[in-house]
Amino acid sequence: MDMRNIAIIAHVDHGKTTLVDELLKQSGAFRANQAVAERAMDSNDLERERGITIFAKPTSVEWKDTRINIVDTPGHADFGGEVERILSMVDGVVLLVDAAEGPMPQTKFVTSKALALGLRPIVVVNKVDKPDGEPDRALDEVFDLFTGLDADDDQLDFPHMYASGRAGWADHELDGPRKDLSALFDLIVNHVPAPKQIAHQDEDFRMLATTLGADAFVGRTLTGRVESGRIKVGASVQAISRIGQKIENFRVTKIQAFRGLQNQDIEEAAAGDIVTLAGMSKATVADTICALAVDEPLDAQPIDPPTITVTFGINDSPLAGRDGKKVQSRVIRDRLYKEAESNVAIKIADTPGGEAFEVSGRGELQMGVLIENMRREGFELSISRPQVIMREENGVRMEPVEEATIDVDDEYSGAVIEKLTGTRKGELVEMRQNGGKTRIVAHVPSRGLIGYHGEFLTDTRGTGVLNRVFHGWTEHKGSIPGRRAGVLISMENGDAVAYALWNLEDRGKMMIGAQAKVYQGMIIGEHSRENDLEVNPLKGKKLTNVRASGTDEAVRLTTPITLSLEEAIAYINDDELVEVTPNAVRLRKRYLDPHERKRMAKKD
Repeated sequence: MDMRNIAIIAHVDHGKTTLVDELLKQSGAFRANQAVAERAMDSNDLERERGITIFAKPTSVEWKDTRINIVDTPGHADFGGEVERILSMVDGVVLLVDAAEGPMPQTKFVTSKALALGLRPIVVVNKVDKPDGEPDRALDEVFDLFTGLDADDDQLDFPHMYASGRAGWADHELDGPRKDLSALFDLIVNHVPAPKQIAHQDEDFRMLATTLGADAFVGRTLTGRVESGRIKVGASVQAISRIGQKIENFRVTKIQAFRGLQNQDIEEAAAGDIVTLAGMSKATVADTICALAVDEPLDAQPIDPPTITVTFGINDSPLAGRDGKKVQSRVIRDRLYKEAESNVAIKIADTPGGEAFEVSGRGELQMGVLIENMRREGFELSISRPQVIMREENGVRMEPVEEATIDVDDEYSGAVIEKLTGTRKGELVEMRQNGGKTRIVAHVPSRGLIGYHGEFLTDTRGTGVLNRVFHGWTEHKGSIPGRRAGVLISMENGDAVAYALWNLEDRGKMMIGAQAKVYQGMIIGEHSRENDLEVNPLKGKKLTNVRASGTDEAVRLTTPITLSLEEAIAYINDDELVEVTPNAVRLRKRYLDPHERKRMAKKD
């Protein structure tokens, strides 16, 4: 059977996963009466809740005697470690672009990786049935993007189609018959080359591991494309690292291939196919699995370096251990190192005390997803404010810069530009207006974007869209002011009293409601001024025997601010922590005792 290996790449929410659903349906991978969840490829709970793809997942469909292996890749640059490795497994990409939004920052990020590998994309302008869609403009912008990314002549001569993934059609012409996706299937088969590895089936077996998994029955599993030779169940193979060091010998206990949404056991795999192997105990991502006679590893894609670091510590608050079962530093350490094995974009380092760990990664979203997963597994953690990773070049201190692309209504563009180029030390690169909307592109230090998203939504009344992607390094730009407002800090332990919170509302906005458990040093609200203020949220109403009209009216509290996990991490200052448990996200001072706080503040 003929074979094609492709990846579907696009910006977040441009319809990758929905299109893959339709490809599966129309190729007969589902029975007509089979119950299949919407966005079937997003199988993880967090992916479903957030509507984003976090993990790259392969599937396959059969079309006219050709098996097409399809990989649905994440759109967020935070999960770029997944994208980079996946692209090395495929021979072609389908680039999906929203007809209204055109190419976006993450489109640029994944496309640059694909073009650098020499892949020739098929461009699909999706969502052309949207009322604000401008398919021809979107197509022109894709061509400009390819030119800006130094695409060669073959890559610039890309085939394109117009589609609606949700309606399940793709056509070469904008006003075509709009029946189904068969034209897209045919284009993939005709345009994407067959894997060149097929010609090497008689050589020694070699495979580059690109994703790591775990199976409840067979243990550790590695997925990758077979680069040469054949592999059978029961064969003895070895794993070598990217520098050629031998890691282990093992016997292949299981081979699985992707058929539709299912993993099917097969007896033998040949060069060109994407398969999962089981049987190893140490081998991991970027290692070469090969025959015992091979001693040269396959080239692994270099991974972009981490740009931020967050400290994960044990939860040492007075409420520690009430929600979660996993609270010891040893258990947290094991979980983090396990994560770093499968997620090559994350680096873990122990701190001198051994009670906390520095976790470096691509961005706040990636960190938020890791913390949320650990929280659901029963962990309790204390998390520090993200710090940007600096580096030295020729004695000059350098910091990472991100390209922020912002779409806002015209009336809010002034406020956004003022914040980005003023206090946050950004540089305006491009600004263009179109139909009441302004697109702003700016290069902003990563430090300036930490904690900015909440402020941005306030400035644009929740209508703005902000996307960011790593751009490069620049000289350190000096200090960037953090949060302006101070916080209200509890001076007592106990349950918050409604009357006390009502009296404190003049002092600022509350972050807790009545009956919430509080402790000394916990942050319960945002002060209306710039200094921190210690308050007593337990102070009840003094009882008297005087009865007067209006004395005993019910206390009505303003709804407290609730911060999401990522918002909480971005909100805190360097002397504060976020306490994360399975049932709560609380803010607190790093030092709970007020005397110790003052002493430490003098030291700084």
